[in-house]
Amino acid sequence: MKITEGRNPRSRDLDIRPTADIIELMVGEELKGLKGILKEKKSIERAINSAVDTFKAGGRLFYVGAGTSGRLGFLDAVETPPTFGISGEKIQAILAGGQRALVAAVEGAEDDMESAKREIRNRAIGSKDMVFGISASGKTPSVIAALKEAKRRRAKVWLLTFNKVGTTRNRVSKPPFVDNIINVIVGPEVLTGSTRLKAGTATKVILNIISTISMIRLGKVYKNLMVNVKPMNKKLFDRAKTIVMQETGVGEKEAEKLLKKAAGRAKVAILMKLKDLKIKDAAMLLLRYSGVLRDALKAN
Repeated sequence: MKITEGRNPRSRDLDIRPTADIIELMVGEELKGLKGILKEKKSIERAINSAVDTFKAGGRLFYVGAGTSGRLGFLDAVETPPTFGISGEKIQAILAGGQRALVAAVEGAEDDMESAKREIRNRAIGSKDMVFGISASGKTPSVIAALKEAKRRRAKVWLLTFNKVGTTRNRVSKPPFVDNIINVIVGPEVLTGSTRLKAGTATKVILNIISTISMIRLGKVYKNLMVNVKPMNKKLFDRAKTIVMQETGVGEKEAEKLLKKAAGRAKVAILMKLKDLKIKDAAMLLLRYSGVLRDALKAN
């Protein structure tokens, strides 16, 4: 039996436990599951390196999943452009059943292998791209079909799973249709088979780690600030303004003036102030250092 389908011995009396006890049990189980992520630190680091190499080569990262896994991939993909100022093409999600499946279950979507393969072809996925499959069981038909098609088209292919896929004599080996695997064992769910719980939480954390650290390595972050933020609304403009204030020491009015001159680009605004540059010169300096603010600030 798959680990994700196993019964958790600590929750066999779930239906008769006091509510306060269930809360403690669920939080405790989530924490145990999260600790399992660190056991796969090396594999996750390799995935980050692969993603960085993909972006540097002009490629794209695709998350592929069904149900909770696919929705979490979609969530991470749509949140990266405003946070890191990248194109929405750079990180994309392929969700079994399409966007309809974001808000409702689409019957048979997880088993529709032909649609999954067609989606890979329609997005012209190729050797520059990285395809990251997410399957709690490691056997979701649509996800596996997509990964096989991506492999055929010579993309970098990864699989995140919470079962011991390809295990022989307690050793985990990657399936032939992937280049690498992240195999996190979070254990049986409190509610048997409900992988939106521990497996879902671990998926969200792992995707957060991969996308965030990849962007850090690409110079989209300075110190711990999202200096590449796109000020698409008042909240994000205020965040960019606060970043300029924190890094230059200017007041709110001057930060707002600098940011508006820089067309909302916090990194350009910071360079304008700290290096006493005009907007064009600040933008050129940043371009010379591939958008890495720390390197541009060190320049003579």
